[in-house]
Amino acid sequence: MSQTTEVPEGLRRRADGSLACWWGEGHDDYEAYHDTEWGMPVVDDVRLYEKMCLEGFQSGLSWLTILRKRENFRAAFAGFDFEAVARFGADDVERLLGDAGIVRHRGKIEATINNGRAALDTIEAHGSLAAFFWSFEPGPEDRPAVVDYESLISMPLTPHSTALSKALRKLGWRFVGPTTCYALMQASGIVNDHLEGCHRRPVIEAARMAQQRPT
Repeated sequence: MSQTTEVPEGLRRRADGSLACWWGEGHDDYEAYHDTEWGMPVVDDVRLYEKMCLEGFQSGLSWLTILRKRENFRAAFAGFDFEAVARFGADDVERLLGDAGIVRHRGKIEATINNGRAALDTIEAHGSLAAFFWSFEPGPEDRPAVVDYESLISMPLTPHSTALSKALRKLGWRFVGPTTCYALMQASGIVNDHLEGCHRRPVIEAARMAQQRPT
């Protein structure tokens, strides 16, 4: 007689027997993002700027919507080269508002352009976006002993993401609230929030351990 092992809350068992975070199931786009990208350490300034901007665009929408439009966003915003985006002007805002391939929200579009300029100021002050963002990485003592479903859903924001948000706003960034900043930290591997038991958690932890912290 076969035994059925109970799957912990927040995890889903796949056909191959592996466990994955619940949100990474149900859509091919989510599954690919969960399995290959979310949580991997990011120390490239352009990619960090992109992730922060996309997290800002996601506010009030599903992440699936943003994922499916990501290549359109990249085309619209010069590959998220913040030096190029910083030079966008009023004509670019109108062009972007007419682009059906992205989220046409004037405030978020203008914030993305503003944040390109703020990114340059941040780099001038702190050396790189990577050094600045990663300086808000929480220590082990500030993390749950076990990242399970209950602990994860209680962390839409943290003291570290709140501090990052305040610091970014002081540098002139917009649409960077504490929840958005925490989503950036999760997506960029500044924290590892794959649930305990998820097949990706040890992969991400190994990558985080091997990653030299930017300075």
